Amino acid sequence: MANTYTQLYVHIVFAVKGRTNLISHAWKEELYKYISGTITGKKQKPMAINGMPDHVHLLIGFNPDCSISDLIRDIKSNASKWINEKGFAMGKFEWQTGFGAFTIGQSQIDRVFKYIANQEEHHKVKTFREEYIDFLKAYQVEFNIQYIFDE
Repeated sequence: MANTYTQLYVHIVFAVKGRTNLISHAWKEELYKYISGTITGKKQKPMAINGMPDHVHLLIGFNPDCSISDLIRDIKSNASKWINEKGFAMGKFEWQTGFGAFTIGQSQIDRVFKYIANQEEHHKVKTFREEYIDFLKAYQVEFNIQYIFDE
């Protein structure tokens, strides 16, 4: 896109199906590298990746030539196929349907980067469900509490 200039950043969160603790500490770094490669392959910029055994956070510098939904579909599809081929999870590994995507400004990058990097600390006091609901409220996303994580 000639003469198109953008600076778009998106904080993305998605969970393992059923929010099960299937992402093992033993292979999570490999998973994050694999996800980073998928993001780069789609001509997007991975800036931070981290999570917990039941969910993943991404900070992506986003080009407008790709839809967020398509990117997350590809990340989740490729990663689950990779996890299953490697035999990392007992049984079939799947991601929960849907995701959260929250835009941030340039001035928020450092704060979000640190937040993602410090997932273990955050989750000593807050569950993923509590964290996710807090994001929805902070970004003023309308939701019905009874349908949060409902398949």
